[in-house]
Amino acid sequence: MSEPHQPEPVDLDPKYDNRREGGVDEAQLEALLEEYALRREDHENAPAFVVRPDDVQAVLTLLRDEAGFDHLSCLTAQQYEDRYESLYHLTKYDERTHEVTLIVQLPLDEPVCESAEPVFRTADWHEREAFDLVGIDYEGHPDPRRILLPESWQGHPLSLDYDQQKPQIIRYSEHANPLQQDHHDPETDTMLLNIGPHHPATHGVLHLKTTLDGETVADVDPDVGYLHRCEEQMCQSGEYRHQIIPYADRWDYTANLPNEWAVARAIEDLADLEVPEYAQILRTMSTELARMLGHFLALGTFALDVYGDFTAIFQYAFRDREVVQDILEDLTGQRMMFYYFRLGGVAWDLPRPREEFIEKTRDFLDELPAKVDEYHDLLTGNEIFQVRTIDTGVIEPDVAKSYGCTGPVARASGIDYDLRRDDPYGYYEHLDWDVVTRDGCDNYARVLTRMQEVEESAKIVEQCLDLLEDWPEDERTVQSNVPRTLKPDAGAETYRAVEIAKGELGIYIRSDGSNSPARFKIRSPCFHNLSVLPEMAEGEYVADLIASLGSLDIVLGSVDR
Repeated sequence: MSEPHQPEPVDLDPKYDNRREGGVDEAQLEALLEEYALRREDHENAPAFVVRPDDVQAVLTLLRDEAGFDHLSCLTAQQYEDRYESLYHLTKYDERTHEVTLIVQLPLDEPVCESAEPVFRTADWHEREAFDLVGIDYEGHPDPRRILLPESWQGHPLSLDYDQQKPQIIRYSEHANPLQQDHHDPETDTMLLNIGPHHPATHGVLHLKTTLDGETVADVDPDVGYLHRCEEQMCQSGEYRHQIIPYADRWDYTANLPNEWAVARAIEDLADLEVPEYAQILRTMSTELARMLGHFLALGTFALDVYGDFTAIFQYAFRDREVVQDILEDLTGQRMMFYYFRLGGVAWDLPRPREEFIEKTRDFLDELPAKVDEYHDLLTGNEIFQVRTIDTGVIEPDVAKSYGCTGPVARASGIDYDLRRDDPYGYYEHLDWDVVTRDGCDNYARVLTRMQEVEESAKIVEQCLDLLEDWPEDERTVQSNVPRTLKPDAGAETYRAVEIAKGELGIYIRSDGSNSPARFKIRSPCFHNLSVLPEMAEGEYVADLIASLGSLDIVLGSVDR
């Protein structure tokens, strides 16, 4: 392999300035990676080290086993004029502010990198996407297929030489039996079952290629990409100031205000923008209301998955969701695609008369405990529901970590990880609330986790209302003074994440000095959480597979982007 062009070396002085307060000990990192690091770079959120393509597994294993970096949060692939890069964003489930980035530089004529899949299972889908959209090959990958585009697609849409005007002729291959070569038994009742991509149990255009051994799931291959619109490329075509945040509402469109915060946080970090304290409270309140939107929908649709018909639970969940939707419509002016966040703050203050809005929101919060009791009576206390969900769809904590699971999916497996607390942003660190975790690891535990999180969100909203109500009128600043045109320094890079209803939504941005990103990468929690479905479903019945999928609470707009 020819040696790619390398940037100027960065001094590896152990006394290197650590601007990430409370972050990882960078001197210890440098000492640990001394044998492998070719040079050092500095990203806005973390120290970064350039390593060789054939040292990826060794370095990742070292960081995981010796330094505790057990969360491969994101893998970003990108192409420069003179090279490709594969970036690994690592952190810790128990120390989120400890971050490090590995950079693997690859030549244009042979972009081949060692696969990270043997170290972190989540790299499986990551690397397939990196090959699909950018064109990097990962040597040793167990299943090097495209993941978002059809197998016969020509070219890689995020590579610099991709011809966007070239027409594509797509052919589809047959559904092959994955068991046939290895352990095909003539006496076994093997059936290939296609669930979706148009099926109410798949929550959108998801295709599950399912192999049954009798009535038992022997293998399931989630086939995604039917909703792929290359949102990353669309964001790269937009300007920082106004044209990127609206795209975020389309990812997890069931609870989309937190998506806006993910984009805003990354750009504000890159451009060093401040957000007024009052605006932080408005952001926090609106985001928690949106989290309720997502969890109410998850509860209602999961009841559909388990019972198979429109039950009272679905109707009750939508009754409460509509109340929250009315509140957010009053606040933002929109019913679904809110676009309430602006760089440096929010679009506007509470609607007038303020007292009326605050009273309406408080009325909802006051009625919520009784409604939660109704859910427990109707759903979680139901014996049929318990039989269908307890001890099904089990995700052990080590499996969840290896697949990069976050949000209620991880917390229901006992993983105490929540970015609102562990990587504080907004006004969360000044409020009284708890991170909800459970040890059940099953479908039932994930439902209970979301229901408890609705109650915690209500506590946060109530405290925000108290603050907003008493805030001096002449200090209600909703936006800081943001330049009309933003052009972050060329070469600046950051990865920032927030806690949305589904888990960790991360954004990587690289600036080239213009008013649009050179690279914009979306780390979707639904993409990661869905990748663990085969582990959950193997050895269970088809009905359990449907329940397991529903318990993950995926949204295909977020999976496919």
